Amino acid sequence: MLRSLLPDLTPLRRSPDFRRLYTGFTLSNVGSQMAVVAVGLQVYEQTGSTAAVGVVGLFALVPLIAFGLYGGSLADHHDRRLVGLVATLVAFAASLVAAAQAWLDSTSTWLLYGIVAVWSGATAVSSPARTSIYPRLLPPDLMPAVNALGVVAMNTALTAGPLLAGVLIDVGGYRTAYTVDAVLTLAAVQSLWRLRPVPPDAADDDEEHRPRRAGLRSVVDGFAFLRTAPNVRMTFVADIAAMLLAQPRVLFPAAGAVILGGGATTVGALYAAAAVGGILAMLVSGRLGSVRRQGLAIMVSIVGWGVGIAGLGFALLGADGVLTPQQALVAALAAMAFAGAADSVSAVFRTTILQTAAPDRMRGRLQGVFIVVVAGGPRLGELLGGGVAERIGEGWTAVAGGVACILAVGLLSLRHRGFLRYDARHPTP
Repeated sequence: MLRSLLPDLTPLRRSPDFRRLYTGFTLSNVGSQMAVVAVGLQVYEQTGSTAAVGVVGLFALVPLIAFGLYGGSLADHHDRRLVGLVATLVAFAASLVAAAQAWLDSTSTWLLYGIVAVWSGATAVSSPARTSIYPRLLPPDLMPAVNALGVVAMNTALTAGPLLAGVLIDVGGYRTAYTVDAVLTLAAVQSLWRLRPVPPDAADDDEEHRPRRAGLRSVVDGFAFLRTAPNVRMTFVADIAAMLLAQPRVLFPAAGAVILGGGATTVGALYAAAAVGGILAMLVSGRLGSVRRQGLAIMVSIVGWGVGIAGLGFALLGADGVLTPQQALVAALAAMAFAGAADSVSAVFRTTILQTAAPDRMRGRLQGVFIVVVAGGPRLGELLGGGVAERIGEGWTAVAGGVACILAVGLLSLRHRGFLRYDARHPTP
């Protein structure tokens, strides 16, 4: 019984290509999460404003939307390995610039915004290309295991990256964190370099509708497909509700440095707590592959996310005299761990529905939409949360966001009952 609960490692054993991609991007993502923490702290140090940290989300959001959608079109039309490799090299160049500005003691907040924009655009192109490769390396029945492993990798990065960032920034400054990020990005470059070409699938059963070239028409076709794919569409809508209404990351610099105390190390711990929860959830993910009602599982998980974020808000409010600083910190970390566990389960099933219900000819573009939602939703949520926090404070912002998320999921469930009945044995878009 215990063995059936543990993560399924079959994808790593079966495909050397998947194993290299998994390892390379796990390391690269550790560096990326270090950079996320470093940029937020550096902007807050330069401006003293949570709203200015929220503007980082705006500079990430615009290229994420533009390049995510176009990058998905490129992945459907060109060799997905080449698309991912070029985009990852651009991300590597941005990492080098970030390290250089830190070593030169730059105080330009606008330069940091620009670096974030390039990072975001490169990630928006590489992620759909890489993710749409996985169904070409492994069979559909292994996709839940693939995605559970992906969640473990991402949450490992979300744990190790912020914690390392806090330590490295306290010890060696921003220059050390950005330099390590640049070195780790090379692992992703190497994994794609060794991968064989992955051109569009010539055996696609709907070749007539495959885009003849990447461009606006191809992107429009992807959205047209979504109009006829209510189950895939709901995976996006539900995640937008969670990330737009209850995104806590913009609150972390002020929460860690001012409300809870402890400086960069505490900020890093807040970032890492959700990832720790996600890792713990995935350590017993072996049974996820047997879950049939994956739509229902998504909605229940998102409610759990909202509960966790509201709990974070109450912990921050309690730090103002009701709880000791130590109690408030423990409560905040526990709330984020609970939220992270719920979000990880949701992520496994959202990605699985997309990979199994969507045809190969659409996977690149839909993965582009997915990356826009997964990464763009939080950025927009950061922008909204930063503005709200300036008016009502970080604690009440988290409480209101968590409650709004729960209410939104309830309304969506009432309006889209078919999604709650989605059956993984008969995947339909």
